[in-house]
Amino acid sequence: MRSDDAIVIRGLTKVFHPIELRLRSLHPLRRRPPISALQDLTLTVRCSEVLGLLGTNGAGKTTLLKILATLVLPNAGQAAVHGWDVVRDADQVRRIVGLVTSEERSFYWQLTGLENLEFFAAFQGLAARATVARIEELRWTLGLEALDRRFGLYSTGMRHRLAIARALLPQPTVLLLDEPTRSLDPLATAALHRLIRATLVAKLGCTIVIATHSLAEAEALCDRLAILHQGRLLAYGTVLELRRGAGAQALPALFEQIVTREDGV
Repeated sequence: MRSDDAIVIRGLTKVFHPIELRLRSLHPLRRRPPISALQDLTLTVRCSEVLGLLGTNGAGKTTLLKILATLVLPNAGQAAVHGWDVVRDADQVRRIVGLVTSEERSFYWQLTGLENLEFFAAFQGLAARATVARIEELRWTLGLEALDRRFGLYSTGMRHRLAIARALLPQPTVLLLDEPTRSLDPLATAALHRLIRATLVAKLGCTIVIATHSLAEAEALCDRLAILHQGRLLAYGTVLELRRGAGAQALPALFEQIVTREDGV
């Protein structure tokens, strides 16, 4: 592992086995085949880099983020964050990794943004005095202008900012974003992109891994791309490197060429 590598993944594999349900009065339900979410995935993410995970539904993007966040265990292979193994050193990994999902359901709608952050800070074991200082810092860093307003009154963009603030409470060095702009309008999307680039990376030095369906977002925001399809890594590199390798000029054509070639179309 190089000193400038934030995340190192080697041969990572995850297979989900659907639960077979049996009812006493009925015949056993048809057994469903295992789902191979990740297959022998190997890649690295450098410090203060924005890596885009690009792929269709079922490509394995969310599964990879959940493994890096220690929410899902791999079946084989290894993944390490700043040298900490996500399985053996899960507690240490959780201290330096923050996860933000696209459909955030854990906030309390009747509480204000401030009260929500205070609750989650206490849940994570942050001291009260440190919590006050940290929330005030995040208020100015992330532009949280409505912390005194109830969460239920927040716009989608404001909810995303608060979710990022919650993930940043313990000062992680790696931030995992699962389709953060999926429900945002163009203006809110542009604002979030500026927040990621100008604040999270440039000011805070975070390493960002972002899962996205958006080709435009991937090209505009990410330093490097990892194109996933059916759990396999098909291509990995900068947009320029991928274009050179595939002989395509536009990212949509490049993505289509790589995926259809894998499918044998």
